[in-house]
Amino acid sequence: MDVFQESLKYHAAEPAGKFSVEPTKPMNSQKDLSLAYSPGVAQPCLEINKDPAKAYEYTNKGNLVAVISNGTAVLGLGNIGALASKPVMEGKAVLFKKFAKVNAIDLEVDTTDPEELIRTVKLLEPSFGGVNLEDIKGPDCFRVEEECKKQMNIPVFHDDQHGTAIICLAGIINVLEIKQMKIQDAKIVMVGAGAAGIACMEMVKNYGADPKKCFMLDTRGVIYKGRAAGMNEYKARHAIETEARTLEDAIKGADIFIGVSSPELLTNEMLLSMNEKPVIFAMANPNPEITPDRAHSVRDDCFVATGRSDYPNQINNVMCFPFLFRGALDVRATEINEAMKIACADALAKLAKEPVPESVKAAFPAEKSFEFGREYLVPTPFDPRLLTVISSAAAKAACESGVARSPISDWTAYEKRLQSM
Repeated sequence: MDVFQESLKYHAAEPAGKFSVEPTKPMNSQKDLSLAYSPGVAQPCLEINKDPAKAYEYTNKGNLVAVISNGTAVLGLGNIGALASKPVMEGKAVLFKKFAKVNAIDLEVDTTDPEELIRTVKLLEPSFGGVNLEDIKGPDCFRVEEECKKQMNIPVFHDDQHGTAIICLAGIINVLEIKQMKIQDAKIVMVGAGAAGIACMEMVKNYGADPKKCFMLDTRGVIYKGRAAGMNEYKARHAIETEARTLEDAIKGADIFIGVSSPELLTNEMLLSMNEKPVIFAMANPNPEITPDRAHSVRDDCFVATGRSDYPNQINNVMCFPFLFRGALDVRATEINEAMKIACADALAKLAKEPVPESVKAAFPAEKSFEFGREYLVPTPFDPRLLTVISSAAAKAACESGVARSPISDWTAYEKRLQSM
């Protein structure tokens, strides 16, 4: 039986789907019912009416995330619609719970109108402590996230953009350290100008990359100043003064290639034209812009990462989003800001240099390397330390940047609580 047929059986097994809702309080007697519902439930309602912050004390709002999509850009499947995206969103909700003990509910919204989606998300704010936007087509995804962040006082995070970008930046931080190179000196070529591509470019620039050395390409080629065809306001932010028009032009003398585009896009000749010790983050899924095997056969000095689990250095956003939300929820952050994202990238980069627990090694083939270096630039999703390390980094950055409504004073106690999870 192939994986697709096996997946159908997996999803259809009783009960259908991937999660259920379970009560957290006793409901075994008449008294329990009088407390949980009428008449006792009136009192927490009145307390919240007087002080909205009490919702975090008397309801599950503070540990509940909405996973929201309209199904217009489901990974590898395209615009399949809201209903067909539900298995993916259920899966995302389960990952929140499995990895970071965050409760999550999937909500599939049947609209392709970004303004209608913005209004829908905004109206749901009382129910949730945070919103994870997912699989919304570009450029709508940028507007939806930006407007929701402006209008709402809870974290709103489009994981297709920032989750990938955070892990990508962590890997780049580490590979540049190995190369003994500063990010501001690197020529960076980014292929793919959708949600993930634009977010990756924004993050490397925010981390210190020189905008004059950052080239972004879409299906029409280099995004240069003055280009009219196929442009939008989000691509225009990364337009550059250059004579380069094609990937062949842009890749010459590049230090870093980042791809979220299409399979086998990077040719051997392009790779040979890059600087010494080239960095190749080929993240097209399921087939990367160049396979590690081919890349190493052409340039034995290159560093390669992909989005796949069967190659070293997987850029997998599950290493970030559950734990980032965990930290944001724990300090009741009003948003997930740039400081929090960069703190998570830094924390991930540092974790890759720490000795790896035996429990992590046991989940992989014996020949896999866990020694920091060319074959191990970022941690794995199975590393149990991610919960403590990334959640703490996000929470601290929220407190330091002034977006935490419930700052943590005892960080040792907080980290111990995370470890107990």
